[in-house]
Amino acid sequence: MPHSKSTRPDAPPAHVRVPVVEEQLKIAKHVRPVGRVVVTIKPGVRTKNIQMPVTRQEVDVERVPINRVVEKLFPQRQEGDTTIIPVFEEELVVTRQLVLKEEIRITRRQTTQEVRRRVDLRAEEVNVTRSAV
Repeated sequence: MPHSKSTRPDAPPAHVRVPVVEEQLKIAKHVRPVGRVVVTIKPGVRTKNIQMPVTRQEVDVERVPINRVVEKLFPQRQEGDTTIIPVFEEELVVTRQLVLKEEIRITRRQTTQEVRRRVDLRAEEVNVTRSAV
């Protein structure tokens, strides 16, 4: 639209221009240290007492003389905790006969006993320290 001029000197102009001011914001980030964390790991060994059962097996060997004539060989046998192993020998007589000379008896006994030992266990101790910069 064209400007119209007023003929009167005290009359206000028909159009007035007003300048507009605009502010602009600029945002920036900066890395700034505000503190520090120090982690130290110290390896060490600690001794601990442990207790555990230890089973021990003992064997008694007993030789029992028999000296009895038998007709045939027979295998070893088990009677409870005792294993019986027959020992044979042939003897010459007018006739040959089989004689059971002895039996070897092996008896197992089992005992359990608590045993205490000291063992070394490795461990690490961690220490975290924070400090301001």
